[in-house]
Amino acid sequence: MSSIKEVARLAGVSVGTVSNVLNRPETVAPDTRLRVRAAIARLGYVRNGSARQLRAGRSRTIGVVALDLANPFFIDVLRGVETAAQQAGLTVMVFNSNKDAAREAGLLDTFEEQRPLGVLITPVNDLGEEERLSKLIARGIPVVRFDSSAPHSRGCAVAVDDVLGGRLAGRHLLDQGHRHIAFAGGPFTVRQVRQRHDGLAAALGTAGRLTVIPLPDLTVATGRAAGEEIATLPPADRPTAVFCANDLVAIGVLQEMTQRGLRVPDDLAILGYDDIDFAAAAAVPLSSIRQPREQLGHTAALMVLEEANNPVGHEHRQVIFQPDLVERASTRRIDA
Repeated sequence: MSSIKEVARLAGVSVGTVSNVLNRPETVAPDTRLRVRAAIARLGYVRNGSARQLRAGRSRTIGVVALDLANPFFIDVLRGVETAAQQAGLTVMVFNSNKDAAREAGLLDTFEEQRPLGVLITPVNDLGEEERLSKLIARGIPVVRFDSSAPHSRGCAVAVDDVLGGRLAGRHLLDQGHRHIAFAGGPFTVRQVRQRHDGLAAALGTAGRLTVIPLPDLTVATGRAAGEEIATLPPADRPTAVFCANDLVAIGVLQEMTQRGLRVPDDLAILGYDDIDFAAAAAVPLSSIRQPREQLGHTAALMVLEEANNPVGHEHRQVIFQPDLVERASTRRIDA
């Protein structure tokens, strides 16, 4: 590989001039810029970004640990992260913990060695990663939790009010005439699942009956299993509506209802969470609780950049976004 010294020699300029053409081209005369760029093209020179970062003492990379990249929700969040990173001239390294605490621990160890500019993470366990995240912070690596909270204020966090999301779901289904409502989601060790259930239960109060269908995961497959459980109940015991902890589960329930010849929403109303693109495109368009996914990711990235650029004066904060209801055909009023 050619070196910057070889480019300078061929162009007949100093190494500093070549560096200025690469980093501050406006400071170099136009004819000199053309001569240097011609030399770069002829030699096929590519600057060494790693060496440049070592000299600068900081990385130009943001590390991201997503909880589940099989869920389109996180893909949308990453779009927001990438927008903020590109505007700042940074790259993004994305890893998937796949809801595995041991895998997550290994990824955080890697980040501690690589020293990225900052780390964005949705922890597998909101409380269990404090010690490991604290090690990153002690190394001077800013950490921002996204779609999560910061229990001990050891960093910034961006999340959505999932209790409110559950309340919106409960109120909507009550308004549609439902009095026996199921909640399909799990595991309850996941904060988002727990809070969405709690919001639903609070909204129902004594006005409705709540049946919980615990799931080991939030996927289309577990949604189909939940749909099977609902469909095989005696009609007198069957809920008339189900609130699913995410849209993937809701899609699975819808698939199972369709296969069994049950009508949505006449036999069962279905309400999801996240409002991913597939929700609106389903055979029966799904009502859902919408989260500002790209805004969540963009805000998290801006927060990590703020701290990286001003580590002394930066003040940690938590930003909580409000969800909203998107009503579609899957929860049409039962007496309409």
